[in-house]
Amino acid sequence: MIVFAPVSRKPKELSLVAQALSLKFWPIFWDLSRSNRKYQLVALGGTFDLLHAGHRHLLSEAFKLGDTVLIGITSDQFVATLHKKHRVRPFSSRVRDLDRFLRTRRWSSRARVTALREPYGPAAKRKKLQALIVSKGTVASGRRLNRLRRRNGLQPLDLFVVNLLKATDGKPISTTRIRNGEIDLQGRALRTRR
Repeated sequence: MIVFAPVSRKPKELSLVAQALSLKFWPIFWDLSRSNRKYQLVALGGTFDLLHAGHRHLLSEAFKLGDTVLIGITSDQFVATLHKKHRVRPFSSRVRDLDRFLRTRRWSSRARVTALREPYGPAAKRKKLQALIVSKGTVASGRRLNRLRRRNGLQPLDLFVVNLLKATDGKPISTTRIRNGEIDLQGRALRTRR
């Protein structure tokens, strides 16, 4: 994005074209979202089975907060231990869909994707990690992770709670509800439940 910043005098770095045009404003190439980023490295994790609007919202918040975002995706072996009420697509399919989404947002260069083989993955050991993005349903896991980090001699992570997105029927968007045919990936209600 280009932001035009007013200048009272021409800085030495001002391009020759801008000087020739005697611009009152000169272009600075700056990612506006970077001005609000608080951390160098943040993390979040999940199954990311069907990449829905709720996932995209969670990821967007993570990329607003961190220069680099560590994204943990549950491995097929770990998913098997979670006893989900619905089937979960293979790890490779979930990673492929996440990669497509990251590329559409131009976040690929800022993302580090890793397989989660256990609940906390690299977040339990990464010294440079500063914050964890969680939902209301995963705050307790974030607190447990911080206790583990303290035991490992690491700083606890700042926890950022992102509100769950609601579907048009007022209930949270979830993969389970999508698989049950209640809503679509955008959170639009598909049928009424009896």
